[in-house]
Amino acid sequence: MESKIINPPVAKKIPAKLTKHGDTRIDEYYWMKLTDAQKDAVEKDEQTLDVINYLQAENTYTKAILQHTEEMQEDLFNEIIGRIKQTDMSVPFKFNGYWYITRYEEGKEYPIYSRKRETLEAREEIMLEVNEMAGDSEYYAIGGRSVSPDNKILAYGEDKVSRRIYTIRFKNLDTDEHLDDVIENTTGSAVWANDNKTVFYARKDEALRSYKIFKHVLGTSSEHDEEIYHEKDETFSTFIYKTKSRKFLVIGSYATVSQEYRILEADNPSGEFRIFQERQRDHEYAIAHFEDRWYIKTNYEAKNFRLMVTSEEETTIDKWKEVISHRPEVLLENLDIFKEHLVLSERIEGITRLRVIPWSNHKEEHYIEFEEEACMAYTSTNPEFDTEILRIGYTSMKTPNSTYDYNMKSKDMKLLKQQEVVGEFNSDDYRSERLNAIAKDGMKVPISLVYHKDTEINETAPLLLYAYGSYGHSMDPYFSSVRLSLLDRGFVFAIAHIRGGEEMGRHWYDDGKLLKKKNTFTDFIACGEFLVHERYCHPNKLFAMGGSAGGLLMGAVINMAPQLWRGVVAAVPFVDVVTTMLDDTIPLTTGEYDEWGNPNIKEYYDYIKSYSPYDNVKEQEYPNMLVTTGYHDSQVQYWEPAKWVAKLRDKKTDDHLLLLYTNMGAGHGGASGRFKRFRETAMEYAFFIDLAGVDF
Repeated sequence: MESKIINPPVAKKIPAKLTKHGDTRIDEYYWMKLTDAQKDAVEKDEQTLDVINYLQAENTYTKAILQHTEEMQEDLFNEIIGRIKQTDMSVPFKFNGYWYITRYEEGKEYPIYSRKRETLEAREEIMLEVNEMAGDSEYYAIGGRSVSPDNKILAYGEDKVSRRIYTIRFKNLDTDEHLDDVIENTTGSAVWANDNKTVFYARKDEALRSYKIFKHVLGTSSEHDEEIYHEKDETFSTFIYKTKSRKFLVIGSYATVSQEYRILEADNPSGEFRIFQERQRDHEYAIAHFEDRWYIKTNYEAKNFRLMVTSEEETTIDKWKEVISHRPEVLLENLDIFKEHLVLSERIEGITRLRVIPWSNHKEEHYIEFEEEACMAYTSTNPEFDTEILRIGYTSMKTPNSTYDYNMKSKDMKLLKQQEVVGEFNSDDYRSERLNAIAKDGMKVPISLVYHKDTEINETAPLLLYAYGSYGHSMDPYFSSVRLSLLDRGFVFAIAHIRGGEEMGRHWYDDGKLLKKKNTFTDFIACGEFLVHERYCHPNKLFAMGGSAGGLLMGAVINMAPQLWRGVVAAVPFVDVVTTMLDDTIPLTTGEYDEWGNPNIKEYYDYIKSYSPYDNVKEQEYPNMLVTTGYHDSQVQYWEPAKWVAKLRDKKTDDHLLLLYTNMGAGHGGASGRFKRFRETAMEYAFFIDLAGVDF
């Protein structure tokens, strides 16, 4: 299985000099970058055609190299979708007099959104039949569904390109007809004032930053919509929502390390928003309204956050009073407020736990207990205040996602639904463990793993190690029916809870970003070496996978420790870090200076350049690799992985596989629809299984 059997595409070289801080980088594949106008033009120019031809040549090459796995891919695809219950529905939730339901019908790619008035025995009202709306579209997505307070009008976002630019449309749910109102270039969400005719929404700029809030009145042209707020700081984005109490509209401005809010009574959509608490560097906070008070989750003098409260009128920080104090060993992640209870989501030793506190007697507080050590528990849809019932979700690496109603007074737990895995699935057939690797600097790095009970842990098994490690996003030990296709063939699957996430508290995130970003990469390498040393994995059958910022992780670790990995899948990988972070016209760039650093400052330029995967490709052997991207990706533009593969192919000194697959009709999230996206998963799994030499 060597790529030299078929000649791979060779990208042409057009050297471009990129100079910053007196340092010049030569980028021979810079020509692959196209503007949106070039991509969208009906008449393609020469450069556009060159790019498209190159991407298609890579796709043809990938297909040819993997041709011997096509039957395996088809079997894997059918196996994966065969575990999905095709005729299925969500657990209904009640809001403002209606039960809301998402359901699927056999053989159809998209959901059907419906509701029933007052009782589940009532007549079903179809709100959106997305299969009919999508038609034969190559990509189709619905976002931001919201119903007017009088339950008559549905607002929703529609994306047909996969660049997360939505058109908002409105549907009369009584007549089943669409209104003439259409609002383009939005985030997809419309927030209703209490007058049933005024909505607020966010628009995007050319870099796809959500930067302005507008007000629209039904029956008027969106061209005349009033601009309500303009977020002029390019490191911030803006959004709007309505509080659970339905009393306030809230405009939020957020950056990586700072937030700010403006509030307005929802009964007064023509009024002026007022600032809740002015933004301060390194002050992160979130607000929730209940009765006549505001509750604030804040990191003000509290690295792992604390909970504070203030009155409706006096919202500045000097008026806040502490409710839950800061704890260095506990990360306060979220809160849910009810009439008689406060529910906190707290991360303790890497695992989220749910803490229930009665308002009337804090001494009766308790944690909701689960049996498994490595698990994921979370609060689900809880739109009402006056209830004793908490809707929660639960999963682990061997337990399918489960929805419960938990009585906060009696502590009774009722299972409403557990994800059905079609076929012969028994969770007792799998083993889950929680381990700790020792990082380069002595820190303990948690690892969650799962394997079939018949898989012997004796240095013979193939193992797939997965991680993300950025933005403080914690990778919890979750269940995947898709993953069973590997586990049932003897693979061990492991998640490395590396720094850059927030599993172990806020310091875990802070120690994996900016000038400490390399901890993320060395943590992952340490986890791989640990799993081999502890005999969970055959030394020549360790595989790695990550996507987006996790794709950057893949790019870094193959430069730093190429010999460790038998094969790597890098999905939509962010690998050209220096060039992208210097280009403020690219979506997300300016808002991410506090994550990666601003390379316009020499200290950050030098540090980013020292690990940026594209800038550190060198003449050495690399592992077998499969790289995926989407032509319409707005988060990690297609040219990053395309350039990276071209440079790797030019520099690497081995005969290992190097494959690039570009989905020409999709963006960052891959194909739309319920089943189509698993075509790429089947290709990735076939890549791993074939390299591992596992009998199919």
